[in-house]
Amino acid sequence: MPGDFEREEKSAFPVAFAIGIVVVLVLVAGLILVTRMTRSKAPAAQPLPFGAAEQAAAARIHFLEPQMAQASNYLNQQVTYVAGTISNDGVATIREIEVNFEFHDPFKQVVLRETRRLLGPNAQPITGGARRDFQITLDYVPAEWDQQYPTIQITGLRLE
Repeated sequence: MPGDFEREEKSAFPVAFAIGIVVVLVLVAGLILVTRMTRSKAPAAQPLPFGAAEQAAAARIHFLEPQMAQASNYLNQQVTYVAGTISNDGVATIREIEVNFEFHDPFKQVVLRETRRLLGPNAQPITGGARRDFQITLDYVPAEWDQQYPTIQITGLRLE
């Protein structure tokens, strides 16, 4: 009789192991499916237009009062804050603005290029002659960075 119990135990182990593998595979497949579905539903941010009218308006936009700071977040990681003021010295009202921040090394080579929208579709527009403060947070800036304020280049505008 002791041999019968050992046979039942040995034959049950592979079945339980196989069921466990199937359950894990079903969970992984479900996670992949959910991730793909949520990613496809999120609208991709379309680049803002930057034709002749936008380029003419961009020539009248200036970035003033540059400020930077670094701090550690709650995970003890270094975070860089870039802030300043957008000055719309033109007559067009700015509905949205997208810019590139370029960080350089001591040899003036770009070590980081970060594209951000400083003014999104739900923000209050900046009318001609008005100013608006901005701030972005960067989780990573390369160690080769020259510790200077980044250059800012307008890459897209939506005007009213």
